[in-house]
Amino acid sequence: MSDHMPPEAGTRRERARADTLREIRATARQVLVASGPDGLALRAIAREMGLSAPALYRYFPSREDLVEQLVADLYDELSDHLEAARDAVVPARPGVQLLAAARAFRHWAITHRVEFGLLFGSAAQGVVPDEAGEGPAELAGRRFGGVFAALMAQIYVEQPFPVPGEDELTPELRRQLQTWCAKLPVALPLGVMSVFLSCWITLYGMVCMEVFGHLRFALDDPEPMFESELRRVARQLGIADAAAPS
Repeated sequence: MSDHMPPEAGTRRERARADTLREIRATARQVLVASGPDGLALRAIAREMGLSAPALYRYFPSREDLVEQLVADLYDELSDHLEAARDAVVPARPGVQLLAAARAFRHWAITHRVEFGLLFGSAAQGVVPDEAGEGPAELAGRRFGGVFAALMAQIYVEQPFPVPGEDELTPELRRQLQTWCAKLPVALPLGVMSVFLSCWITLYGMVCMEVFGHLRFALDDPEPMFESELRRVARQLGIADAAAPS
C-alpha cells in the first residue's frame, strides 16, 4: 500500500476483492449444478459474471485452483450439515449422534447429487491431491472425516465393541492401517480402525450407489435398504438401541 493511500482505501479494496471471490465461488457452484463437472470452466464462469477470462485469472490462476476451492466449500457445507445433525441429538449420546450424522450424509448426498459427484466421484481426481496436505480441500476433507472418526472413537472408549486383533489382520492391511492411523489425532487400536473402515465402506457405498443410480435395478426407494444397513452397522458397533429412525 502506498504511504499516501488512506488505510480505509486498502480496506475497501480488500472488501471488494473478498466480495468478488465469494461471487466467483457462488457462480462456480451454479455452473457446476447446471453443467456438471465437465462444464466447470473459467470461461463459462466469467461469462456468467460478465467478466473477461483474464479478469478471472487475477483471482484464480487456473481451473484447478478454483475447483479445489469449490471442493473445500462443499466439504465445509457438508460438515456443517453433519455437525448440525450431530448436535441436535439430545441427550448427546455418541451412538445416536453417529447414526444421525450418517442419515444427514445421505440426505445431503441425494439432495446435492451433482455436488456429491464432484466430491466423491472421479471429477476431482487430478485436481485435488490424494496425499495429505495443507491446501483448503485437504483441510476441509479432514474436517468431514473427523466428524465420523471422533464419534467412532467416543463410542469405542465408552463401550468397546468387538474388534479383530492385530494378528488377525494381514501384514499388508496392518501396514496401511498404521500409515492411516499415524495421521489421526487420536491413537486407536488397528482393529478399531479396521471396523471403522468397514462401517464407512458400507454406508458410503450404499449412498454412492443410490446417488449414481446403481440401485435402480432392484430398488425404487433405497431408504429402507439404507436403514437396514444402518442397523447392521449399529449392531456391529454395539449401539443397536440407537438405530431407531429419528
